[in-house]
Amino acid sequence: MAEKSDNYKIIFSLMQISKGKDMINNMQLADIGVFGGSGFYKFLDNIEEVKVETPYGSPSDSVFIGTIGQHKVAFMPRHGRSHTIPPHLINYRANVWAMKSIGCSRVISPCAAGSLQKHVEPGHFVICDQFVDWTDGRKSTFFDGPVVTHVSAANPYCEEMRQAAVATAKKLGITVHETGTVVVINGPRFSTKSESKFFTSQGWEVINMTQFPEAYLVKEMDMCPLNISLITDYDAGLVGEVPPVQHAEVIKVFNENNEKLKSLLFNLIESLPVERTKCSCANTISGSRV
Repeated sequence: MAEKSDNYKIIFSLMQISKGKDMINNMQLADIGVFGGSGFYKFLDNIEEVKVETPYGSPSDSVFIGTIGQHKVAFMPRHGRSHTIPPHLINYRANVWAMKSIGCSRVISPCAAGSLQKHVEPGHFVICDQFVDWTDGRKSTFFDGPVVTHVSAANPYCEEMRQAAVATAKKLGITVHETGTVVVINGPRFSTKSESKFFTSQGWEVINMTQFPEAYLVKEMDMCPLNISLITDYDAGLVGEVPPVQHAEVIKVFNENNEKLKSLLFNLIESLPVERTKCSCANTISGSRV
């Protein structure tokens, strides 16, 4: 069913589940998905707005589909377009399911993040290669049985995508850290100084509230996950050297660097080949079932 407004809207339901098989009937509307975080609520122009229903409830918002180079790109603001959903209440499974159901094979997850190390400065970008889950109570898997499935998170992000992102950032003159570990806290509160100081002492570089289970769920669906962390502040654990983080300051720094992020995303997506040939992300599930 369809109706016309300022943007052409496609409304459809994708709730057919095939027992004992992979769970989604794909519709090839896009091949790359992008989740927008705090301060990043719009990405593309000349879009189609697509509303997707899922077996896990409603996603954070519609997906907005446009074209970059040879790719159809689906954008979804993970907090909703008016930032009404806090990180601990995001329906991550519905969001990721929506991307898979419209045909995405790669998902890019840019986010605002705090720094846990002095050399990772506000305004820098980190292409994370590891995460640490410090959340509580989040629905973190699609596989609740009866087919027992154990998806390895040893290397949680797609290496092909990571290397492409690093190369693109360098080409654009963006200060980028090629690796980094992001510790994901539950939110909505920020860390205490003691908690943050502990995270810093572990050598972790980045702190955020949304990377888990988002990236892991992308991996569970045989898609390629990529994180791009835009550092907006120093976390509170650098005691005596920085003021406690304030959300208003986070948004201010993010807005100052938003165009850099969009440029990085546009150029990265344009550089990606249509087919995935250098990674094994498409075969994640085949080696994970009992």
